[in-house]
Amino acid sequence: MATDPRRLSFLLAVHRAGGVLAAAELMHVTPSAVSQQIARLEAEEGFPVLDRGPRGVTLTPAGRVLAEAAERIESELVEARQAIAALGDGVSGQVKIGAFQTAIRAVVAPALAPLSERFPAVEIDVREHEPADSLRMLRAGDLDVVLLERDAEVDTAAPRGSHDVPLVDEPWRLVIPVGMPVPEKLDDLAELTFVAGERGTAADRALQRVARSLGTTITTRHSTYDFDTALALVAAGQGVALLPALAFEGGVTENLQVVRLAGLGARRLYVRHRATRHEPSPAVRAVVDVMVEVASQLELA
Repeated sequence: MATDPRRLSFLLAVHRAGGVLAAAELMHVTPSAVSQQIARLEAEEGFPVLDRGPRGVTLTPAGRVLAEAAERIESELVEARQAIAALGDGVSGQVKIGAFQTAIRAVVAPALAPLSERFPAVEIDVREHEPADSLRMLRAGDLDVVLLERDAEVDTAAPRGSHDVPLVDEPWRLVIPVGMPVPEKLDDLAELTFVAGERGTAADRALQRVARSLGTTITTRHSTYDFDTALALVAAGQGVALLPALAFEGGVTENLQVVRLAGLGARRLYVRHRATRHEPSPAVRAVVDVMVEVASQLELA
């Protein structure tokens, strides 16, 4: 019996969400509907695609093969829709951009005017999301381009089916309350308390890297995602913070001091878009090229 490719989307949702209940919520259907589609898929293929254990479900080897095929089909369909939208004279179409606050402020927003001037038929839709949400929406075809961050010291390759374009490496800076003794070398950080970045963010990974280089565990307090929140907590005497240069683009209050310290490394901002055997659409390429141009002109504090 031939496999109904529509059932693969249910398997892919279970794989991405980590379970049937979470997949049902992601797809806005009932858990029973997900279970029925998975059961029919297994009947069509003649082998199980999920291992159902006391701690939840995982994909069988066959299930992983089908999930990878589903990802390829999904990506190809998105690319095909982009290619169809780009047919005709000139560069046209809608490009949906997912980005977080500092990336929108420093790169995306400044790129909108030159994009409008050079490519008036390209419609830009900017959506503010945390990177994890942007990546999920990129895979699903709900976004065309996403802006991401990582600690530049960590070398990671783009996953299959996507392409990364670097924008800028901005140095990490230390922000401290005015009146506090200014650290002069990396070793001076070992005894300080840091306002921590949310787990998994570039700031969190950079602080972990610094701690490893010092051979110690750095004391942290609180957990923030927004840089303005981190600055407010430092100003309130809750510790110091490791933040990228763009966090200070609007300046800092008079009770804070920004410290440049050798060895802190840098945060990398980069663009990710889908990349299969097809080239990205002309509209996506235009958006990425202009953002690279804007990023090259940034003046970092």
